[in-house]
Amino acid sequence: MLLSIALAAAGALASRRPAAAPSRRAASVPQGPRTVKLPSPENPLVAIRLLFQAGAADDPAGKSGLCDLTAAMLGSAGTQRRSWAEVLNALYPMAAEIHTYGDKDAFVFEGTVHRDNLPAFADLLAEQILTPRFAKEDFTRNRQDALDFISKTLRGNDDEELGKQALATLMFQGLPYGHPTTGTVAGLQSITLDDVRRFYADMFTQDRLIVGVAGGYPDGFPESLVARFSALPAKGKPRRRLPPTPAYGGEVLIVEKDARANAVSMGHSLGITRADDDFYPLYLAGSYLGEHRTFNGLLMIELRQKRGLNYGDYAYVENFIQDGGTTFPLTNIARRLQHFEIWLRPVAPQATAFAIRGALFELDKLVREGIPAAGLQATREFLLHYLDLWAQDPSRRLGYAMDALIYGKDIIAELRARLPSITKVEVDRAIRKHLDPKRLTIAIVSDNAKTLRAQLLSGKPTPITYDTKDTPAEVLGRDKSIEGFPLPLTPSRVKILSAGAMFEK
Repeated sequence: MLLSIALAAAGALASRRPAAAPSRRAASVPQGPRTVKLPSPENPLVAIRLLFQAGAADDPAGKSGLCDLTAAMLGSAGTQRRSWAEVLNALYPMAAEIHTYGDKDAFVFEGTVHRDNLPAFADLLAEQILTPRFAKEDFTRNRQDALDFISKTLRGNDDEELGKQALATLMFQGLPYGHPTTGTVAGLQSITLDDVRRFYADMFTQDRLIVGVAGGYPDGFPESLVARFSALPAKGKPRRRLPPTPAYGGEVLIVEKDARANAVSMGHSLGITRADDDFYPLYLAGSYLGEHRTFNGLLMIELRQKRGLNYGDYAYVENFIQDGGTTFPLTNIARRLQHFEIWLRPVAPQATAFAIRGALFELDKLVREGIPAAGLQATREFLLHYLDLWAQDPSRRLGYAMDALIYGKDIIAELRARLPSITKVEVDRAIRKHLDPKRLTIAIVSDNAKTLRAQLLSGKPTPITYDTKDTPAEVLGRDKSIEGFPLPLTPSRVKILSAGAMFEK
């Protein structure tokens, strides 16, 4: 009942925002922590989530990574009572962990524990958030971990994530979403322990906090947990406003590094989120193009199954961060500004230009002709069943309920309600209104950047050569249209940057 009231209140707030650009307005946030409760008395497990509406978009100029580092000093460091080693020792007999993750507009501290260990786990979690130690050794360790992630993991060992982050620098030029959540090398190096203390006091406040509890918790537990956080400042600094989205596109950034295959990301910003009615038909269109790590999407069928170009081809109409080893997104990474994105993972160098043209060809066709009736029906049926897998455990159900509080709409409930009656006219209208192939920016991670750049700019067809001789005539005929699909690029808009120079400032 309380959750229903909270969602209704959030919906009322959302309805007062202009539907055309909800992300441009700073939402009214009530004072004091908000609460989401999902009781399940028969469940022996209890999930707790503490969501602070503070993220990398709040990083001050020259201090990129400050929010992430501050969160690490709460979730992966000692308290005034215990060292970090003692925190880990205390968690061990509970068979529990405190996970910390975040993005541009939110950071989460979450864990699931058996209800027999709930009081001790809640004590420790509250202790970490309310009485951080801010020890120099923890600060040095966490900052070095962040620097190592940027310089070694991101630039050296994770080409797919490198491509995604490179794309973000293009899509969000001039916006605080353009740098990795972890930060930049210069930003991290400039951060001091005093910066962390000030950021904690300014941003980790009651008005930015949502407390979520789900599972077999005892009566009164959520209220007692929320009461603990009255020790936080009641109100923090106002949320940083997002400037207007730059109206540009058609740029290409080739990140050069040693890579056996090329990772390709392409996308553009969107003016809608889950708060808008158009989001739901657009979500169906994105799923039709390619749901994450599923095999029924158009791009997966055309590029992988029919042509064997790569491992996976997917599309997204909002920010996607994979939840561990699952195929599902993390919850509680809500953003005020979303984007459309296509991933091609990974592609052999000799087929990269063809794969890019193939994805653009299919997107252009979708925008011009709309979604096929058969594709609409198949995607509708797929999603109506796939939705049941999104919230399989108390923690994920809780995450979706907390996101619903932020957006004013529950994505699972909205899709369940809308999908059975959604029409081709609605989907086609959303596609044409919000997706624009000409606005796409493209990031490619490649070990032969100059050759690829020349190929993309030449204007010449980029045919594909198959290793087998039994490729169907239908595929070969379509290949002729793809290999010559126009790429309206100019030399000034196709740039090369070494991986070692990425995310320095």
